[in-house]
Amino acid sequence: MKKKVITALLCVLLLLTGCTEGSPDGTAAAPTVVSAIGDSQTGPSFSPQPEVKSAAGMVLTADEESFLLKHEDGTQQAFSYGVEDSVLPLVRTVERGASVRVAYTENGGKCIVQDVQLEREAPNPPFNLYEDRAAEILQSMTAAEKVGQMFFARCPEEDAAGTAEKYQPAGYILFDRDFKGKSKAEVIETVKSYQQVSKLGMLIGVDEEGGTVKRVSKYEDLCDGPFLSPQELYSEGGMERIVSDTAEKAGVLKGLGINVNLAPVCDVSTDPGDFIYKRAFGQTAGETAGYVAEVVRQMNESGIGCTLKHFPGYGSNVDTHTGIAHDTREYDAFLNSDFLPFSAGIKENAGGILVCHNIVECMDDEYPASLSARVHEILRSDLGFSGVIMTDDLYMDAVRDEYGAGEAAVLAVQAGNDLILSSQFEEQYQAVLDALGDGTLREDQIDKAVKRVLCWKLSLGIIE
Repeated sequence: MKKKVITALLCVLLLLTGCTEGSPDGTAAAPTVVSAIGDSQTGPSFSPQPEVKSAAGMVLTADEESFLLKHEDGTQQAFSYGVEDSVLPLVRTVERGASVRVAYTENGGKCIVQDVQLEREAPNPPFNLYEDRAAEILQSMTAAEKVGQMFFARCPEEDAAGTAEKYQPAGYILFDRDFKGKSKAEVIETVKSYQQVSKLGMLIGVDEEGGTVKRVSKYEDLCDGPFLSPQELYSEGGMERIVSDTAEKAGVLKGLGINVNLAPVCDVSTDPGDFIYKRAFGQTAGETAGYVAEVVRQMNESGIGCTLKHFPGYGSNVDTHTGIAHDTREYDAFLNSDFLPFSAGIKENAGGILVCHNIVECMDDEYPASLSARVHEILRSDLGFSGVIMTDDLYMDAVRDEYGAGEAAVLAVQAGNDLILSSQFEEQYQAVLDALGDGTLREDQIDKAVKRVLCWKLSLGIIE
């Protein structure tokens, strides 16, 4: 009995130590390990971890599934978000124009994103996407052509195509007289004649705000009916009605060859007695900001240029078509109210902003906003706008009577405007060209302005 117990204990001990038969040299044999991957001959088998690489550059295009990156050397690289990356805290909303650094792996010839770090936010609008091409075009331009590209002129009554060929302006703004009594075909052919003589394509603009300001839709041969004002649209069907109207309006204008609408009006006005009230949204600053964001977003989707106006905000001031208006409000009034709609439009990548002729004393008590370097600095630095800044019509009495047409144009360039709107631009064109020639204006200042104008044209597909 004792012998059987000892034998059993020895067997248990052998099992616990993993020993089987002794090896030839008398040592215990090692246990056999069986892996789920591999076999007993090769041991465990592990899949190698893919190499994580990195790249940096500017985002050219982006959606929820992928984006295209442009490196500093000009080469491009496509990246995809993998289907099994849900555990990663990826931000899939990288914006066009943003500078990013990407960690990625390669799989089946694709670059699969592992992480994205934002290095610089996209400017508003992302004109940096077009800077290289704009710089190429700029290098081939003469001084006279550059100056021409700083004028968004009222379309001349006579020989408009010849004038466009001679001065090469950035564009023409069309008014009632350019549409009255004309069919769609006639308007299209007329606009086409301007584009044909332009070396750099033309901005063809119009004030089609709806309501009291409508240049095109008042003529039944050009539109099914007049466009309503923002207030009328909102009352009729809320923001949904405004968005659908914006899309319809863009379709009508683009169908005639018009590529820029000088809208929306961003001025905050709730007082029916204000000069600007009937043209404004007529609601609070916050509600107006929401309106502007929706309109700009739809205009961009429709492929038509928009212009926020009238910076820094008209308020309750009088009409500057007939004289200088002084705005005596405190700066906080602009920060907390008037700037909000403009900021909303900038965030949605509005291409242009029009500056009014009011003297806003809290910003500059000497010059009208359109001629004030300080006002332009606020727009660039504080509100972060990178697009095209333009004056209101520099041939308005408010400015012309005070400074003279030629001096006003030179002051406008010095203040930081990229485009000068003018009903009589030839005199002002010559004044700017002369100022460039005698050193009053620097060429690098002109170049910066023209480069933005070219970027806007490139973004709208006017030039390539």
